[in-house]
Amino acid sequence: MLEPVPGEPAGIADCGAERVLVVADYHAGIEVGLRRDGVELDSRSDARRGSLHRLLEDRSVDRILFLGDLGDSIGKPKRAERAEIRRLLESVTERVPVTVTKGNHDGGIESLCRGVEGAEVTSGDGIRIGDVGFCHGHTWPSESVLGAPLVCTAHEHPLVRLEDEVGARRTERVWLRGRIDPTGFPEYPAVGDRLVVCPAFNDLSGGTAINEGGEFLSPFLPDGLLAGEAYLLDGTRLGNYRTV
Repeated sequence: MLEPVPGEPAGIADCGAERVLVVADYHAGIEVGLRRDGVELDSRSDARRGSLHRLLEDRSVDRILFLGDLGDSIGKPKRAERAEIRRLLESVTERVPVTVTKGNHDGGIESLCRGVEGAEVTSGDGIRIGDVGFCHGHTWPSESVLGAPLVCTAHEHPLVRLEDEVGARRTERVWLRGRIDPTGFPEYPAVGDRLVVCPAFNDLSGGTAINEGGEFLSPFLPDGLLAGEAYLLDGTRLGNYRTV
């Protein structure tokens, strides 16, 4: 079971022997890339790290799992990004161990975790902890991960665009939840029951507008998700994501 933290883009997974704080798409150092694209922003690294520490302070967990894209660079992370990730890992591991499920933006993440006691990196096809499978979602999960009763993935940064009665529009990050559709995984001998697509922790990272026909990025979405429903960060159920 994964319970969203009310009002936050993070959840707590009950993995049996461990309670795991799950954070997806942290994208440390994203401001560097945005500046290259002409968007001038000061670094928000301190605010991101502070938000994460408040989550750890307010809740009892045994581990934090970064569900891919802890960093932002596709290739080897640059100086500012490396410094942010290293400082984050060193501070968080003073409280709990850290697992990084490698995503497509995590080039060189192993070198940054090396030497940080309590930090580990898994391969891109994910990791299973008890009855919960975790994978970033940019590639196909392992059989063990997909066979877990609950599979948590990320990569999409799911968003909905909402419009009120006077035409004002806003974009919100959402959780996407539903059952696993076995027809979306024809090469797998067995699949689990439930699938959760986690929102991006970083609010600068954009995403897939799932209620406007946005094209999914993951190779197993939307085919692997049956009757997917969207939920706002505050827990509001929006219903079937296609008809929001």
